[in-house]
Amino acid sequence: MGILKYGDAEALGRVRAVDTATVSVAVDDIDRLRKLQVNRLAVLQSSRAGQHLIGIIQRIIRSAAASQPGNEDDGEEEQLAEVNVVRIALIGTLVDKLGEKDNVFLRTLETVPEIDAYCFALEGDRLTDFMKVIANIASEAQKLSLGHYTLDDKAEAFLNGNKFFQRHAVVVGSTGSGKSWTTARILEQVSTLPNANAIVFDIHGEYSPLNGVGIRHFRIAGPADLGNGAALDDGVIYLPYWLLGYEAMTSMFVDRSDQNAPNQAMVMSRSVVEAKEAYLTAGGHEDVLANFTIDSPIPFSLDAVLGALNGLNTEMVPGAKGEKQGEFYGKLSRLIQRLENKRTDRRLGFLFQGTDETLDYGWLDRLIVALLAGTKDQGNGVGGVKIIDFSEVPSDILPLIVSLVAKLAFSVQQWTNVDVRHPIALFCDEAHLYIPERHQSGGAGEISVEIFERIAKEGRKYGVGLVVISQRPSEVNRTVLSQCNNLVAMRLTNGDDQNVVRRLLPDSLGGFGDLLPILDTGEALVVGDASLLPTRIRIQEPGQRPNSGTVDFWERWGTDANVGGLGVAVDSWRKQTIQAPTIAAVAGE
Repeated sequence: MGILKYGDAEALGRVRAVDTATVSVAVDDIDRLRKLQVNRLAVLQSSRAGQHLIGIIQRIIRSAAASQPGNEDDGEEEQLAEVNVVRIALIGTLVDKLGEKDNVFLRTLETVPEIDAYCFALEGDRLTDFMKVIANIASEAQKLSLGHYTLDDKAEAFLNGNKFFQRHAVVVGSTGSGKSWTTARILEQVSTLPNANAIVFDIHGEYSPLNGVGIRHFRIAGPADLGNGAALDDGVIYLPYWLLGYEAMTSMFVDRSDQNAPNQAMVMSRSVVEAKEAYLTAGGHEDVLANFTIDSPIPFSLDAVLGALNGLNTEMVPGAKGEKQGEFYGKLSRLIQRLENKRTDRRLGFLFQGTDETLDYGWLDRLIVALLAGTKDQGNGVGGVKIIDFSEVPSDILPLIVSLVAKLAFSVQQWTNVDVRHPIALFCDEAHLYIPERHQSGGAGEISVEIFERIAKEGRKYGVGLVVISQRPSEVNRTVLSQCNNLVAMRLTNGDDQNVVRRLLPDSLGGFGDLLPILDTGEALVVGDASLLPTRIRIQEPGQRPNSGTVDFWERWGTDANVGGLGVAVDSWRKQTIQAPTIAAVAGE
């Protein structure tokens, strides 16, 4: 039985104009007009029996128009009549019965209202019943609960979990709007699934408080980890240099402004291939020798590469009048110096100063299982959501390192047989730092953007989903954003950021963008393939809050207790590792 039963006397007015998915309704009763609100829901009669069209009120207009035009010469004062118009954007159809199901909401418009069709307000008990329909429809798929609808706090707001990750998503909001809170809410639910699989790029370590059976924490090795035996089982990740592809190695070691840059890149690539070939030969991996390339993830000796480069840089060859300088004599000095400097830089220890096991042929298999396996394939049955802390990675190569992990995920999925491919979601926190709109040609930013653009375009085919999270959407790559078909927008106060989000909204919902600067903390506009109803949602508080809360300046300044910890901070700065404050430091001793 249909939930939307109205009498003609309850009508707001009648349809006066229809334009694709936008309808104009004339309202005669001024009292009813006053009660209407923009972004509330309305119901319109459909030309088909058993169906109602659902729309969002976009604009309410009350104006005066001249009556009986052409009678101005009769000497009488012109009469004015009020014209009250409500503009409504149609968003879907409520069907009383579809097959064996009652009250089904569809995100399609098979019909449009006829002229003079009645329009009704959707409120009160009818609104509550309609919101229940929305929730029940979503239950057919894996339900992803965000919170409650602002329109009706009795109705829980669900997203379609499949479509949210299949079609990629973007979560945006200014600092303090609840963006990390929303992300934590989603991650908590993902982690409870029996075979979850997700990676979180935690740039500032703010998701460290998230714990549970389905969550596992890793961090990129910092200077304090070098030489102490910390390994993958301890949650410490080394990303050895041999995982870098040709473009990444070139951007890191070759100065493109050097006039010898082409020679340096060519010689370096040749030396790396020879070193990989030597490693495979020594290990007896004959099956790989015939097909590997410079981009194949195969360990090799950096000393062997440096030895080959030094040999070419000082090579003397026979000439007509004795020995002469070789073709590359003196042309590789800057390349060798850059490589030596990188190798000894403790900030880059996770690349060049890893444990001995990182040079084992089977080490990559263990890394891939730890980072990319779902809950069931982890071996210990936990850790489907992997949170990787990148806070100790130098900012100048952060894009390169984050994209390296993303490329690992995409490459493994690409080379996995479709019958056993297990989908994985990549949560890209602070995405504007490594998926920038503007980047230097040939730099780490360009390589990172190319990798994430490819994942955005092709990831769905290989079971890789993106969740792009940023406080500055105007600084995030446009191509990546354009591929995200789900939008969770928190409060945005910057005009450029608001314009980017407005472009992501459907044309019929462009008015939603006007709400961006006035949303409350923890409130979001949700639009996209995963949301049956594009509307405002109040996000439910996660069980464990991330370390992203705003510091209460005035209250902290108003306390008379010693804080201390500055000495520990200086020591941590020198050691390039964060240390827990001691009791004495906290006491200010």
